[in-house]
Amino acid sequence: MDEKRNNLDLDQHNVNADKLHRYGTAALIGRPNAGKSTLVNRLVGEKVAIVTDKPQTTRTRIMGIVSKPDWQMVLFDAPGVHKPKDKLGRNMMSAALDVLEWADVVYYIVDASIPFGSGEAYILRILDNITKPVFLLLNKLDLMEKEALLPVIASYQEKRSFAQVFPISALQGDNTEELMEATVAYFQEGPAVYLEEEYTDQAERIIAGEIIREKAILATREEVPYSLTVYIEKMERRPSGLYDVYAVIVVDQPGQKGILIGKRGATLKQIGTDARKEIEELLGENVNLQIWVKMKEGWRDKDAQLREYGLGG
Repeated sequence: MDEKRNNLDLDQHNVNADKLHRYGTAALIGRPNAGKSTLVNRLVGEKVAIVTDKPQTTRTRIMGIVSKPDWQMVLFDAPGVHKPKDKLGRNMMSAALDVLEWADVVYYIVDASIPFGSGEAYILRILDNITKPVFLLLNKLDLMEKEALLPVIASYQEKRSFAQVFPISALQGDNTEELMEATVAYFQEGPAVYLEEEYTDQAERIIAGEIIREKAILATREEVPYSLTVYIEKMERRPSGLYDVYAVIVVDQPGQKGILIGKRGATLKQIGTDARKEIEELLGENVNLQIWVKMKEGWRDKDAQLREYGLGG
């Protein structure tokens, strides 16, 4: 455990040693849209990961922290496991697999409302090499009839032995408290690593950029979700308390720029309005949000731009 914390550079945060008695980490793996980010947000009780109905919304490793009176859990969310088509996709897959090395417990989350397919078979092959406890989380219980659940459980248990099996609804919270209690039983005794009020390690400017990306995806639906990213050029607090946030939405095709801006700028204005509300909640201050749209053809396959946008390997 000490070696893991050093590898994650967490030991500098070693605080509250007298308050919490167990500490551990859990990593999530699953197909795109299985509900990993929704579950992390549910367990943490704060929005640490953006959520849309589009696959591959999560692009990097995201950390959430849950602190209770006698334990602390660090959750590692990561991109969904998929077949990469470009350098961005390969970086996402690397992030998805790396988190498994850091975890004390692995959450394998499945959309139980859809049939078993080749994607799940591939993840099960990955998990064959994992010796730490693996929990099977059959998500989207809210979309299923109860009688349909037992055959799904039996089918997965025939394919692999799991430390625990939990039917859950990440959206509605069904069985999520029980899930955390069962997870903590696998943790070692030890002090908390993070302060009780901390719920993620992401910088505010990163969260702000992700909020804007979420609103852009939701505003454009099918047209540009996979081709856009967002980076923050400037984020500064004035003496008055007002934050200036200058953001750039990047797309890789000329036509997508027009879609994001919309007729007379209506779409971009709506993205800004929706994003500013959440960023103000995040920062606790009023925000002057300015957003530009730029076209960078082929950015998803260019190492320099991936690094610039925080999406490098």
